[in-house]
Amino acid sequence: MAKILVQNTEVSVVKVNGEDYICLTDMLRAKDGDFFITDWLRNRNTLEFLGIWEKVYNPNFNYGEFAIIRNQAGLNSFKISVKEFVAQTNAISLQAKAGRYGGTYAHKDIAFEFAMWISPEFKVYIVKEFQRLKAEEQKLLGWSAKRELSKINYRIHTDAIKTHLLPAEITCEQTSRVYADEADVLNVAMFGKTARQWREENPGLKGNIRDYATINELICLSNMENLNAVFIEQGMPQGERLIKLNQIAIHQMGILESGDNDRKLLK
Repeated sequence: MAKILVQNTEVSVVKVNGEDYICLTDMLRAKDGDFFITDWLRNRNTLEFLGIWEKVYNPNFNYGEFAIIRNQAGLNSFKISVKEFVAQTNAISLQAKAGRYGGTYAHKDIAFEFAMWISPEFKVYIVKEFQRLKAEEQKLLGWSAKRELSKINYRIHTDAIKTHLLPAEITCEQTSRVYADEADVLNVAMFGKTARQWREENPGLKGNIRDYATINELICLSNMENLNAVFIEQGMPQGERLIKLNQIAIHQMGILESGDNDRKLLK
């Protein structure tokens, strides 16, 4: 669950079957006066819009039941809840959730129309905030993908260490020390410090130095892991590899940082 702030109103956004649904109950707090979602739902224009949306996106929509509901719209006695509407028509545009994060949720297409019912200004701002949320999610997705690529390449790196640097029949402690030493070759070349030095400087942070790297740093680190594996296979001494990798890191980061600086992830 995510939250966006629209004109001092906190609005929840959840994923339902891979689609974004926005909380109408939260949005309703921004409307002046005593209004209810059922007031919006009994409106004929609302029902017409819901019917068309369901026709396009929901092959299991019950048009027969929907027609009965639509024909009652406009009558003083007509009133229907979200739960009743969904149960009778098999609609997917609306969701009524119970529990801690309960409330009425609508697919973003529907929620934006509901926002217009609150006010045109509110609709403009909720669309803007929703777009900002999606942009932040894309940044995080890109960072996560690069982090996973770094992990995969690190496996190539450790395999090279295992094949070319570990002598036979050593203890687990000795093995771990070799791997850690080689990991710190990359850390020092890229970040200018070992993993231990970073932990000592940041005692309040969880994870490790690479969890707080920018996307550009992860791209560069991924390249360096592959190159270090090649250097190890070539028998290059560790000291020479460190100098060479540091030169590569400086060169590649200079290229990456001269481009799109928005790719940096806020720490």
